[in-house]
Amino acid sequence: MDQRSAARRTVPGAALFLAVVTLATTCTAGRGVVGTPGAAGLRDPYFPRLGNGGYDVTHYDLALDVDDGAGQVRGTAVITARATQDLSAFNLDLTGLDVRSATVEGRPASVNRAGDELTLRPDGEVADHLRRGRTFRTVVRYSGAPRTVTDADGSREGWLRTEHGAVALGEPAGSPAWFPGNHHPVDKASYDVRISVPEGRTAVSNGELVSRRTKSGRTVFHWRTREPMASYLATVAVGRYTLRHDVTADGLPVVTAVDARVAGSSAVVPARIPEVMEWGARTFGPYPFASTGAIVGLPGDAGYALETQNRPFFPGPPDMGLLVHELAHQWFGNSVTPASWQDMWLNEGFATYAEWLWSEEHGGATVREHFDEAYEDEANWAFPAGRPPGPADLSRPPVYGRGAMVVHRVRQEMGDDGAFFTLVRGWLTAHRHGNASTDDFTAYAERESGLDLTELWDTWLNGRSRPARG
Repeated sequence: MDQRSAARRTVPGAALFLAVVTLATTCTAGRGVVGTPGAAGLRDPYFPRLGNGGYDVTHYDLALDVDDGAGQVRGTAVITARATQDLSAFNLDLTGLDVRSATVEGRPASVNRAGDELTLRPDGEVADHLRRGRTFRTVVRYSGAPRTVTDADGSREGWLRTEHGAVALGEPAGSPAWFPGNHHPVDKASYDVRISVPEGRTAVSNGELVSRRTKSGRTVFHWRTREPMASYLATVAVGRYTLRHDVTADGLPVVTAVDARVAGSSAVVPARIPEVMEWGARTFGPYPFASTGAIVGLPGDAGYALETQNRPFFPGPPDMGLLVHELAHQWFGNSVTPASWQDMWLNEGFATYAEWLWSEEHGGATVREHFDEAYEDEANWAFPAGRPPGPADLSRPPVYGRGAMVVHRVRQEMGDDGAFFTLVRGWLTAHRHGNASTDDFTAYAERESGLDLTELWDTWLNGRSRPARG
């Protein structure tokens, strides 16, 4: 994500979140199978009710029928998941939309709602499918007007209406506004997304375009994401976009969607993406996904850019620094995803440091000059990068600028650029398509470097005052 203009912009790993304590009361769910309800939240430090326990989603198959003004949606979500405990009931996150029906393994399930939480209690006939380790399929049919969600810092996400359609942006908690699911970053899944729109409109999502078919005045776009994706990185953009398909020198597909009204001023985007991808692969290691690209809307479509997987969203043509930042997130944040929202500096610190590296290598300010500028900026010392005070602080300057300074201090302590970049590439390889916490990173950095970096973490990452310049 970019550092949002309205001030937007160490916890256990993913395994502990998915094994979060469930309700203590047991109950019998048909055929003598004893199960418990999955937890209605994963106890994230900032969003304790976000996500759900008791199961792990492996695939979402979403079908959306979007009306002419993009204000109403009819959807079907087919959710394939694996039970991580014997389940008698489980929850899904969904904001605002009306549930028309739900089934589990083809049998009707009762649905109770409490705010943004749906509790599904399956028919006892399917109890065997909900044993620990078994895979089960849930189908939810829903409809309504998707909501725009206002974050703690005042930023808007969820379903954002635009002049000719809408864009869905999910960081940190906007994705439940347009589909039901397990909406915490630790539960990553593959996706198929089919969007039906009026003929003449374009619908863009993550991954690769499987098909585009027009019939009876409607066009259905089918996008597929094979690699695991956190739900906050899922997107749908509906509007008057022009799709362009290119490839890098290495054969990586580049798919860009640009609003026709800014196509001329956005020409730099598809032209420079292959260059950034090749640089990123040299610097950070192999690109982790099957395609890349961008979505370029209009200024005002959103108040920020976002690193939506495969193709970041930009509200208008980005400059090179912002383009590099959001594409660097494909490695830092999208492939290696935070174990909790408290670990945001691992996304933003590295993406900001990527901007510094690009600048130095392309005739701009040096990394040292960027470091010194960040060091002198009082805003970067408002709180520790690794311990933001609350949800409203996740996209404030310390997470970005101070986070990047932490990365550079590790490089300085290692004293060997080759060893430092080997460490970074090793980190990305070790956690590719997974989740990692701050504790995971600090332990990895010390183990791979052979250094005791306790003082660095205590001062630069978690200290409450500005340390002596490194």
